[in-house]
Amino acid sequence: MTVTLGVHASNPSLYYLARLPYLDEELAPLGETGAFHHYKDGTRTGALLADGTIDFGGTGSTPPITAQAAGHDLVYAAVSAPRPDHGALLVLDSGPVKAVADLKGGTVVLGIGSWQTHLLAKALDAQGLSYGEDVTPARPEAGVDQAARLRDGEILGWIAQGAELAAARRSGGFRELVRTGDVITDRSVFFTRRDFATDRPEVVAAIAAALGRADAWAAAHPEEAAAVAAEELGGEAADWRAALTALPWRLEPATAGFVAEQQEAADIFHRVGFVDRALTVADAHLPALEGPVAAALAKAV
Repeated sequence: MTVTLGVHASNPSLYYLARLPYLDEELAPLGETGAFHHYKDGTRTGALLADGTIDFGGTGSTPPITAQAAGHDLVYAAVSAPRPDHGALLVLDSGPVKAVADLKGGTVVLGIGSWQTHLLAKALDAQGLSYGEDVTPARPEAGVDQAARLRDGEILGWIAQGAELAAARRSGGFRELVRTGDVITDRSVFFTRRDFATDRPEVVAAIAAALGRADAWAAAHPEEAAAVAAEELGGEAADWRAALTALPWRLEPATAGFVAEQQEAADIFHRVGFVDRALTVADAHLPALEGPVAAALAKAV
């Protein structure tokens, strides 16, 4: 049988795994082969799992919550270690925003539905402000320079990540109003369908091992990894290197502690209307996966 993994550029572990031989190497002893389905929008991961296009996917913290809210029967498989330097909410250094409360009435550009929604919603919630009411979230338009919009006063804030954040830091003129690690753990999150996880836990563990090996490769080859990203995704290789070396490149099983993090986010999302119902995130936790995944990850590194 062929096991299909979803791949998009926003999940670095899957992005590099798709360019390495590790998935087939880990699946071969189980009589399986691997394939990759490439797509651009990580927020579609839950729907692609539900319709059988992919068997396993990875995103930031928000898409599995919205997928669960949409009724998709998913199970968490593994998570990355926290990524405190992965992103930041930038404001103009000489601009009017000195604190999160100063964002009220303004527009913040971010990847709506991504981990960035979690960051903004929680930062606002801590100040008694509401995502979508007190602050207007806006999606970035392709080809539009968000740094220039921020400088020109068109927007009050911009959540940047990866090479874009590194470039903004290099150019100067911006202040990091909220650093990711100040508000959320910002983990990469890997999940699958419940039937896949319960029927084939050994395959889930093998995928985790392959991801662990891909992470180890990226950590050991930052120049090569940065060159690949710059060529395929744009930006400067030096900025990609800065972004990639800031990542932990370490995976862990999805534990009850992680579920508690997700529950906090789900509660905020429901309170501000980003999801239309209350969720019990623990419904997507399969404790029986923790042991096999932990063992597979230990062998991978």
